[in-house]
Amino acid sequence: GADMSRYPIDFPIGDADNHLYETEEAFTRYLPDRYKGAIRYVQVDGRTKIAINGLISEYIPNPTFEVVAPPGAQEDYFRVGNPDGRSLREIFGKPIRCPEWAREPVSRLTHLDELGIETTLMFPTLASLLEERMRDDPDLTHTAAHAFNEWLYEEWSFDHENRIFATPVIALPIVEKAVEELKWCLDHGARSVLVRPAPAWGLRGPRSPGLPEFDPFWGLIQESGVLVSMHSSDSGYADMAHIWEGNANEFLPFKPNPFRAMVMSRRPIMDAMAALICHGALTRFPDVRIATIENGGTWVEPLLGEFEGVHKKMPQEFTEHPVETFRRCVYVNPFWEDRLAELIDVLGSERVLFGSDYPHPEGLADPAGYVDDLPDGLPQADVARIMGGNLRHLLGVTS
Repeated sequence: GADMSRYPIDFPIGDADNHLYETEEAFTRYLPDRYKGAIRYVQVDGRTKIAINGLISEYIPNPTFEVVAPPGAQEDYFRVGNPDGRSLREIFGKPIRCPEWAREPVSRLTHLDELGIETTLMFPTLASLLEERMRDDPDLTHTAAHAFNEWLYEEWSFDHENRIFATPVIALPIVEKAVEELKWCLDHGARSVLVRPAPAWGLRGPRSPGLPEFDPFWGLIQESGVLVSMHSSDSGYADMAHIWEGNANEFLPFKPNPFRAMVMSRRPIMDAMAALICHGALTRFPDVRIATIENGGTWVEPLLGEFEGVHKKMPQEFTEHPVETFRRCVYVNPFWEDRLAELIDVLGSERVLFGSDYPHPEGLADPAGYVDDLPDGLPQADVARIMGGNLRHLLGVTS
């Protein structure tokens, strides 16, 4: 436990990556009648699946979450690898009933006390697949995001007891609708909003959210001071796999595919950050703060290296050095198995966020145990920043 830690926990822990498990009502309760058929739960071979616009998705194998993998089931897999080549089902082990604390905030607060966590960002689990599967229908995308946000607000609120901060989803396809949704979220007390690290799929196809047409959105983000969380999602990089491998199948969790794993792991977040910086959004709005969550940290050094190279060749295309832009605006939640010492060296401890991915199987069973994966000899002030101080500062939590 944390009491045996190399570093004393004498500060409040803030976990930048916690998850809830949605109920089936999450996307349908507030979906307007004209879209009722757009999101359905259907039976396939005795199992419930989610169907978006009539297409059944296997991206999340059990979208009802009635049973789930135990928290941290994959920890050994990430610590030592998988020398025996076991299947993911074997690694996950015996499923458990979905705990009540994954469904609502009152019991979650009790559970956070048991885990020794003071503050947390609370992310959805299933919502990450919606936008990609609605990308040819921007109106539906915005409507479905709002319906989900209404459910999230009703079940969790966006600020439960100044400790659990659930993140409403903002889709970007039509900038006016994104601004309207952001205003609604701010009016309802959101401290952080969830934006997919992906192109915005509008009526004219996909384009970068860093382009000037999105300035009204980033302007309101800056003015409000709300934190933008870019949590790992389905960013559409199956498209990249298709141009190499053909077949238009989804990325499936139980079908290992080394090539897809490589295409879909670091590229989406690197490209999203490159777009926001090269297309100038984070220079035009220098006070915007972005937390990249559950994207790991191994991409940061290569991205900064690419920024150095491109700036050296075309400095006239930038109003400030892109590495400076990144260092000012971006906070990174690395995986505990990343080379944390190197990341802290590159970014500084004030830009690194602890996040456990609890209670997902690929996360930690004991979130506070992350402190033991921090590098040796870190000053206690840096430990306190990474393990919660930075997050609490970003969210404006004062107590």
